[in-house]
Amino acid sequence: MAKIVFVDHLGKHYVTEAAVGRSLMQVALDHAVPGILGDCGGACSCATCHAYIDLSWVDQLPPKSETETFMLEAALDERPTSRLCCQIKVQPELDGLVVELPAEQA
Repeated sequence: MAKIVFVDHLGKHYVTEAAVGRSLMQVALDHAVPGILGDCGGACSCATCHAYIDLSWVDQLPPKSETETFMLEAALDERPTSRLCCQIKVQPELDGLVVELPAEQA
């Protein structure tokens, strides 16, 4: 298990316990974190699980795939730390990861 902290656009923290192998999108949905919709169910075919990875964690994640990069172009308020939560799997080394949520999803 790893602790993942989701922070909504108003600054409210949602501290979750995440099973290794689950995607960040699945973790957010499992814990009813508002702001993550996951409309495509994790197929990387929408941008409704868009989030911002805390800058101190960006280099610890696998790089974006071409598909993820393409889908992020449809996200509202894309930033350099933007990722799709469905594309990041929880690993033990991500314990304490901070994920910031946008004000709205595409």
